[in-house]
Amino acid sequence: MSEITKEKTLEYHKNGKIGINLTKPCDSQYELSLAYTPGVAIPCLEIEKDENLVFEYTNKANLVAVVSDGTAVLGLGDIGPLASKPVMEGKSVLFKKFANVDAFDIELDVHSVEEIVATCKAIAPTFGGINLEDISAPRCFEIERILKEELDIPVFHDDQHGTAIITTAGLMNVLELTGKKVENIKIVVNGAGAAGISCAKMYRKLGVGNIVMCDSKGVISTSRTDLNTYKAEFAVETEDKTLSDAIKGADMFLGLSVAGALNKEMVASMAPEPVIFALANPTPEILPEEIKAVRDDAIIATGRSDYPNQTNNVLGFPFIFRGALDVRAKKITEGMKMAAAKALAALAKEPVPYYVKAAYHNDHIEYGKEHIIPLPFNKEALIWVASAVAKTAFEEGVARVDSYDDEVYKEHLRCIIYGCPEDAE
Repeated sequence: MSEITKEKTLEYHKNGKIGINLTKPCDSQYELSLAYTPGVAIPCLEIEKDENLVFEYTNKANLVAVVSDGTAVLGLGDIGPLASKPVMEGKSVLFKKFANVDAFDIELDVHSVEEIVATCKAIAPTFGGINLEDISAPRCFEIERILKEELDIPVFHDDQHGTAIITTAGLMNVLELTGKKVENIKIVVNGAGAAGISCAKMYRKLGVGNIVMCDSKGVISTSRTDLNTYKAEFAVETEDKTLSDAIKGADMFLGLSVAGALNKEMVASMAPEPVIFALANPTPEILPEEIKAVRDDAIIATGRSDYPNQTNNVLGFPFIFRGALDVRAKKITEGMKMAAAKALAALAKEPVPYYVKAAYHNDHIEYGKEHIIPLPFNKEALIWVASAVAKTAFEEGVARVDSYDDEVYKEHLRCIIYGCPEDAE
């Protein structure tokens, strides 16, 4: 991989990374009349009679708003809406590149729950879905909750749910590989922000009963009086005070915190065949080589592309929205999220495509402790995840479509990736 320098990066971002392309010709007087006046009045009147026709006659069915107020951007913190724009444009790039979903970034110069909710509700008619991004906790929880209740399009806060879905997929496969039972394992989550809390909630739904969460002040226990509503939900009765106390005997560590939070002594104190998801970026809570210095049985994942088991949200959000948009879903449910996790877990067991192996210069990638989740370049993720989400949305009754054929939809997704036979004619 070429060196990432300041100069090369700024040149790449110059003039932005997204634009607008026409999907219909407008090269003649007749086509101009169709695109705008007088022809445009006809679909307007049809939609006035039946609002669901907006999905037929506009781009709403394939358009997502990436919305942020710039208060929790990557590891940069509260850098403001303007400084967050390159990130939100980047998210829009990933939507288009990986799932052919059109996305437009919207940076808000408002910060209260009420203002952000009101703005999202006001722009909702334009979009088929809203991806909330980099909004600080705990406001992000309340904003998403209200919007999910009051809007009839999918609202998804990727900072929360993306990591939860992908690490849940990894956990499913770890349990299979180690033979451990979900109801018997102990998970320690270090970092009690949006992602950490969402992960813990999803692990509970999977059946994990013993979850200990830590924040910057230590173990979140019932003896503490400084907990907000969201942290209090995970308060446990324990004498443990520190991460070092809590990690003893743990089967899994999930780090969504800071570099260096986990050390070799803590790793050595964990249960046999521990899974360590050290997801702080760009430097994880502990480096894989540090773990391997004290354990030869650990299963390790990071957020980085230069180590096995990269946990990357691009495995989730583009495909989740693809499936939800294609059945015109009114929301993204817990069932749809779990279906996405199960699909990713299943895909990891499939033979790895040749082009993925080529991208990583590794001919020996296969399901096992160093491949518990699919790699980001695996195009099959679109088929597996989007179809699982769409099928679940239809079965749960949150889709607007009248019928759904899973095999036909999978073939449609396959055409998006590889092209259809008729395209070659």
